[in-house]
Amino acid sequence: MSTSPEEEHPVKAFGWAARDPSGHLSPFNFSRRSTGEEDVRLKVLYCGVCHSDLHSIKNDWGFSMYPLLPGHEIVGEVTEVGSKVKKVKVGDKVGVGCLVGACHSCESCSNDLENYCPKVILTYSSVYHDGTINYGGYSDHMVANERYIIRFPDNMPLDGGAPLLCAGITVYSPLRYFGLDEPGKHIGIVGLGGLGHVAVKFAKAFGAKVTVISTSPSKKEEALKNLGADSFLVSRDQEQMQAAAGTLHGIIDTVSAAHPILPLLGLLRSHGKLILVGAPDKPLELPSFPLISGRKIVAGSGIGGMKETQEMIDFAAKHNITADIEVISTDYLNTAMERLAKNDVRYRFVIDIGNTLAATKP
Repeated sequence: MSTSPEEEHPVKAFGWAARDPSGHLSPFNFSRRSTGEEDVRLKVLYCGVCHSDLHSIKNDWGFSMYPLLPGHEIVGEVTEVGSKVKKVKVGDKVGVGCLVGACHSCESCSNDLENYCPKVILTYSSVYHDGTINYGGYSDHMVANERYIIRFPDNMPLDGGAPLLCAGITVYSPLRYFGLDEPGKHIGIVGLGGLGHVAVKFAKAFGAKVTVISTSPSKKEEALKNLGADSFLVSRDQEQMQAAAGTLHGIIDTVSAAHPILPLLGLLRSHGKLILVGAPDKPLELPSFPLISGRKIVAGSGIGGMKETQEMIDFAAKHNITADIEVISTDYLNTAMERLAKNDVRYRFVIDIGNTLAATKP
């Protein structure tokens, strides 16, 4: 007989989980492993709500494991460290992002790119080295190997910093890797949601000229006044798109719904790069002529390794970059998921776990 989640490990834990693809979240008693010699245990204070959490609780991608306890934008305070831990100490403010394990022996791992390891272990709805299912950050505490712990600088707000552990690294990494982090580059950001609004902030901090590309004219003021973008294009306005043809060095496309990419390729200069970081569930149509005629690249990028994630958080702290958030209580989670499904959030929900989770215990 299989052990119940509550009895699987020695340390009792509590959070909110979905039991089936209805995606309804409710209080959940479970357990976490005891602190190993390389482990860090933290009291969770805040956890961001990512679009992946919504897809996962509803099994949109087909590989969800129930009960599913989401959350991979986790921040809190260290309460216990293993005997071999050198990176952090009790009382430190830390984060855990999308990953909690990898093989540590492949080429990707040896190049600090654990995110591309074939045996990468995601923070939730995945199987850990010991064969048990991982549970995420919508919970009272978390334990992770120190390699997957991110130190939070003193001046980085925990609530506004939490979403950077997924949304932040997802846009920071391609800006750096594809050479779009050089001052004076002209960068397009497609979509002004959880990823897009943070991408604008990072690109501006790198010294780029930033154009936001959106289907919604109503987002123009927000992009230019509040987020500091330099210009705004309505992607359905052919005159605007034609006038901007051939002007961008690179584009970060954050849209996770199916959309045409031919118009975006037209905005790129020769040798320009279109980087996809959103994950539409249907294949995109990719015409070859616009690529060939300008030696253009269409690429993808997924989060980042642990070394780069720490670098991103340090850079964000230095440049006062945080996500624009709406802080919610734990008991608001199901309503928040309904709103997220309609994109009714500016731009990231963050759960105040530290102050509101305990009150929901049955």
